[in-house]
Amino acid sequence: MTVDDVEFREFFAAQYARLCWLGLLLTGDQAEAEELAQEALVRTWWRWVVHRPNDPAAYARKVLVNRRRSLLRRAGVESRFLARTRLERSRPPGDEQAMVLWEAVQGLPPRQRAVLVLRFHEDLTEAEVARLLGLPLGTVKSLAHRGPARLRDRLGSPELDPTTPRREAR
Repeated sequence: MTVDDVEFREFFAAQYARLCWLGLLLTGDQAEAEELAQEALVRTWWRWVVHRPNDPAAYARKVLVNRRRSLLRRAGVESRFLARTRLERSRPPGDEQAMVLWEAVQGLPPRQRAVLVLRFHEDLTEAEVARLLGLPLGTVKSLAHRGPARLRDRLGSPELDPTTPRREAR
C-alpha cells in the first residue's frame, strides 16, 4: 500500500457516515443515500489518484450533491413521487420531536431542502451553497430565509421549531 492508499482509507473512514447522512437528508431514503455516498467516494478516489483535491471533504460533498441533482433532473416528476413514497418507509431513529422535524424537512421542495441542509446542517456559507447547487446567491438567501419560516408553519409549535433555542433542564 502506498501513502496515498493509507490516506484515502483514513479519509473514507472519516467521511462515509457524514456523506451518508447528507445523502439521507437530501433524499429521504437510506439506500439511495448510501449509494450516493459510495459514488461520491469512488469519484473522489479517482480524482485523488490523479491529483489529490485541496479539500477532499468539500470535493466529495460537491460530487454527492451534483450526482443527486443529476439524478433528479433525469428522473423528473417520477422521482418526486418515488421520494414521497420512500419517505414513508425511511424514518430516522429518535424521539417524537425528531420524527416531526424529519417529516417537516422532507415535506419541503427538494431545492429548498437542499439549501437548508447544506446551509444549516453542513454549516456552509450562502456563497458555498450557491456555488455547490449552481444557484444565484439571491435565490439561496431567499430559500434559506423562507425555509425556517416554512418549517415553523409546518411544525406549528415553538417547542418543535429547530431554530428556537432550547432551555436547559433545571
